Amino acid sequence: MTDALSYFSAKLALETDASDVYAAQKDGERFILVDVRGDEAWAQGRIRGAVHMPYREIAERAPREIDAATPVVVYCWSPGCNAGAKGALEFAKLGYAVKEMIGGYEYWVREGQPTENDEGELPRVFDPQVMVVRAKVES
Repeated sequence: MTDALSYFSAKLALETDASDVYAAQKDGERFILVDVRGDEAWAQGRIRGAVHMPYREIAERAPREIDAATPVVVYCWSPGCNAGAKGALEFAKLGYAVKEMIGGYEYWVREGQPTENDEGELPRVFDPQVMVVRAKVES
């Protein structure tokens, strides 16, 4: 039981998910959301409010651009991409409090959270495979 308690406590201390990040944004919690994907991925679409810092650039750029006292949440494409873990590792090496957003951009989009690209806001789509989708009630 102690092993499970330690494991899941540590896991939750270092991971978050799209729903929790969106709620934290709406609540005005203080953190920086960092998209660690490449330039083409960023241009295609990203989470509104995120900053772009590909994981290979974190060691050089983060100390200049992000206050070390600010908590960081990183994300990449999806559960099938480990760039988020690579980015989190780079921030951890620099001493930042960092979490990885599991599910990445894919689950953010599938849950219908706000996204944008260089042209502006992207359509919000709610995927019933990953969340409860309620019919809009007319008043």
